[in-house]
Amino acid sequence: MRTEDVDGIGHDLRHHGDAEVRDDGAALVDLAVNVRTGTPPPWLREEIAGSLTFLAAYPDGRAARAAVAARHGLPVERVLLTAGAAEAFVLLARALKVRRPVVVHPQFTEPEAALRDAGHTVDRVLLRAEDGFRLDPAAVPEDADLVVIGNPTNPTSVLHPAGVVAGLARPGRVLVVDEAFMDAVPGEREALAGRTDVPGLVVLRSLTKTWGLAGLRIGYVLAGPGTIAALERAQPLWPVSTPALAAARACVAPRALAEAMHAAHRIAGDRAHLVTGLSAFADRGVRVVEDAQGPFVLVRMTGAAAVRRRLRDLGYAVRRGDTFPGLGGEWVRIAVRDRSTVSGFLEALSAALP
Repeated sequence: MRTEDVDGIGHDLRHHGDAEVRDDGAALVDLAVNVRTGTPPPWLREEIAGSLTFLAAYPDGRAARAAVAARHGLPVERVLLTAGAAEAFVLLARALKVRRPVVVHPQFTEPEAALRDAGHTVDRVLLRAEDGFRLDPAAVPEDADLVVIGNPTNPTSVLHPAGVVAGLARPGRVLVVDEAFMDAVPGEREALAGRTDVPGLVVLRSLTKTWGLAGLRIGYVLAGPGTIAALERAQPLWPVSTPALAAARACVAPRALAEAMHAAHRIAGDRAHLVTGLSAFADRGVRVVEDAQGPFVLVRMTGAAAVRRRLRDLGYAVRRGDTFPGLGGEWVRIAVRDRSTVSGFLEALSAALP
């Protein structure tokens, strides 16, 4: 594990999985994007469609904000609704006055991109494959006044213990924990959302992954009232649309939480099927990062770039890994899909491997 001062050269921080399935990739079987397949469900589409009657009025986010607050047992002044978690990273970068921001990598690259765009110099703490991409809190510089970490982390699928992550908190430090995939973890174990005893804690949640709402853009921030007020001042007026607000209310209702919990258990079973299948190729240079807990797995393979191209020829898209700081060209990220889709992919992978 090491700390690195960087300018972003060598990594395309704005490359994301959707680039793999655009244009000539639109017909491919998608194992590159981490949005749950089969979503949004019919009942959620109906909720969103029903909100279209009210498009003439300006969005009123009070009910959705209260619903999110109730879901996490928090007062409303600790909640901010955003146009997806990505907007929250931009707000944090622009609204908070920080001197030494640190991003723990490999992880989702938008936090660093937003910080750099806002004029910050960013330090990186790079977790190592040899350590299973596990966090050592001692690697984070003591004078860092903003620390960003994902949990479970995209793309490694590592779920860090809540106590270890909370141990990064310090007086005068903002600790940003991206929990965009936490609702895909059965029981949301190791979650910090809803905690008010961790100083400087900011938790980000996304509703786009589990519910298939990437095109609608809806997420939220949980933090202390002062931080929420600062972020809200940096937002434009009416930042979240009426349909997105309707989706937010629906996705934190008891029915939705029960469905998400069921989906998390199903994803865990499908992930085990994928990992077992990938492990069968160990003698052909395939290595899976152990103990994956997210709806995706990180895989190291010999000749990964050529394998990805052959997979595309065979009808499958996976996410390249070399755009994540801390990873190189031998890495790919593979989304968890249903067992039938995974079985077809594994047959294609067998043909694509050298």
